[in-house]
Amino acid sequence: MSASIQTIDTPDGAFTIVADDRGRVLASGWTADPDAALARIHPRLRPGTVRETETDAAAAALDYYRGDLTAIDEVSVAQEGTAMQAAGWAALRGIEPGHPLSYAEFATALGQPSAVRAAASICARNAPALFVPCHRVLRSDGSLGGFAWGLPVKQSLLAREAAA
Repeated sequence: MSASIQTIDTPDGAFTIVADDRGRVLASGWTADPDAALARIHPRLRPGTVRETETDAAAAALDYYRGDLTAIDEVSVAQEGTAMQAAGWAALRGIEPGHPLSYAEFATALGQPSAVRAAASICARNAPALFVPCHRVLRSDGSLGGFAWGLPVKQSLLAREAAA
């Protein structure tokens, strides 16, 4: 499989997108380092060749940053994981901007209220960040918890969505 990689400038810094030959985002994140983005892709989906070129997802990311918070909703993604991870990633896409859930609420939404750590792990293993908005899940006390791309980026995304 081949893939396209593109890095764009955002208010939160460089944002790199890796998309497969069908245009599905395999990984994305706030880095200018292509290897950091590629490392997030599950080995079964990791492309054999990567070329620097424009991706369709970049326009959606830029529209998101211009204020259209729903622009990321229709971007196609591809991830590999367990059935629970797949359900979690699908559920993340249903969290409305400005209405974050706690990890406990997220676990309950997955039908596994005692699986709070598993819910956090689903977020941690989410490769197409922003397009699968794992930043919308917080600790039960309202604090940020973790984020693969740094807590300042998570805070910025949440503030942007709360202000809309």
